Amino acid sequence: MPYADEPFSLVIFGASGDLTRRKLIPALWSLYAARTLPEPFSILGTARTGLTDEAFRTHMREAVAEFARLKIPSLPVWERFAQSLHYVAGDPRAPDLYLRVRQRLEEIERARGEPTNRIFYCATPPSLYADIIGNIGEAGLAHAPDGWTRIVVEKPFGHDLESARQLNRQLTSVFDEEQVYRIDHYLGKETVQNILVFRFANGIFEPLWNRNHVAEVQMTVAETIGVEGRGSYYEESGALRDMIQNHLLQLLCLIAMEPPVTFDAGPVRDEKNKVLQAIRPIDPAKVDDVALRAQYAAGYVGSRAVAGYRQEKGVKKDSTTDTYAALRLQVDNWRWAGVPFYLRTGKRLARRASEIVIRFHRTPHMIFRRSERGLMPNLLVIRIQPDEGISLTVAAKEPGPDLKLGPVTLDFKYNEVFGGEPPEAYERLLLDVIHGDATLYARGDWVERAWELLQPVIDAWSRTPAALPTYEAGSWGPPEADAFISRDGGPWREG
Repeated sequence: MPYADEPFSLVIFGASGDLTRRKLIPALWSLYAARTLPEPFSILGTARTGLTDEAFRTHMREAVAEFARLKIPSLPVWERFAQSLHYVAGDPRAPDLYLRVRQRLEEIERARGEPTNRIFYCATPPSLYADIIGNIGEAGLAHAPDGWTRIVVEKPFGHDLESARQLNRQLTSVFDEEQVYRIDHYLGKETVQNILVFRFANGIFEPLWNRNHVAEVQMTVAETIGVEGRGSYYEESGALRDMIQNHLLQLLCLIAMEPPVTFDAGPVRDEKNKVLQAIRPIDPAKVDDVALRAQYAAGYVGSRAVAGYRQEKGVKKDSTTDTYAALRLQVDNWRWAGVPFYLRTGKRLARRASEIVIRFHRTPHMIFRRSERGLMPNLLVIRIQPDEGISLTVAAKEPGPDLKLGPVTLDFKYNEVFGGEPPEAYERLLLDVIHGDATLYARGDWVERAWELLQPVIDAWSRTPAALPTYEAGSWGPPEADAFISRDGGPWREG
């Protein structure tokens, strides 16, 4: 059933930063322009930069013009939206800022005459989370007397297991777990959401979705870009922490989870947690058997020459940070026992692609023996970006007098079937937090379990900072990656 519209106020910490300019305000504008944003609403930005309300509105109009999915049709329409934008300058570490934020919120809410429903969004570096959370609590803003209060935090949710636990303790010391929304923009993508619909709304594939029919699962997030001037940040992160710990493990859970009782936040997140609990723990003494890392060297992306990782600004000359990481995981439960799940991600790879590949077992007996050699297995490919869609590779007879088999791909593309541009991930996720739907948000215990699972790899890689494999920029990764997957029949799908 559709959600009822509720008035709300959204407070954005870090309102002068890139996330607000590129994602948050453009997403809120697109929701407003599509008439799906509940009204009345107020957006209160705060950051150290000194701005008036009017200056903030001007900056946000420029951001919307450049980054929003839906463009501004006319000045009067923008002005109606802009009247809901407000700004309070201040240091997020200073308690007095929160008293001024509270005063401004109360003024807005009194004029509106509606319940005090509030969302606090931490669009800041994680180093400020503790100050923001603590000051919200000290200012009495964590719980509204006649409405609801929620807080949104961006990844990374910690740097390792202990820091993740510390962040959860900070959050739950001020807020109830039900108030906390840990946002992962990957889960807002249309194709990711469609994984559950594809699995549980269609009767054709779910009977095949198990060890009896699936030989292997590959999950890839490949990027052609490098660190894009963020070398100092990436030195503290790396591919494993940046992509696998959150995005790829979330995708694994959606692929491997059991059907929830209902499509509500609690049952869905419970089933995802069960998947993490079922993943075989990584033996600290055998990390090299299940994990591979590498770093990009100089090369060519397209026809453009690019520098190696160690030549990037902010990167140590002897850095051992992983820009490529691959894992082989086993889900030890009745459905998936014996099926390897391969996760890989990397920067400066051959092409940009995020996809999931389900490789099915070959037929138990090939009666077309003359055509058996080189015949591809059946592959189900879920393309998350770009070119969102789903394809299935099957065998078919090629035209002609000889019995010759070849692969045929049955392909479905979102833009061709549904037309238009799909909503941005932040549009869906912001609307969900406004409506109180946490289905696509990570729960605290899931975050801790994900870090616990990967901690042996993090520890092993930090203890052995020796030279790691390299790969040429513009390639599909290190040669070692081919041997890494070939034990299960491989190879990697490379488009």
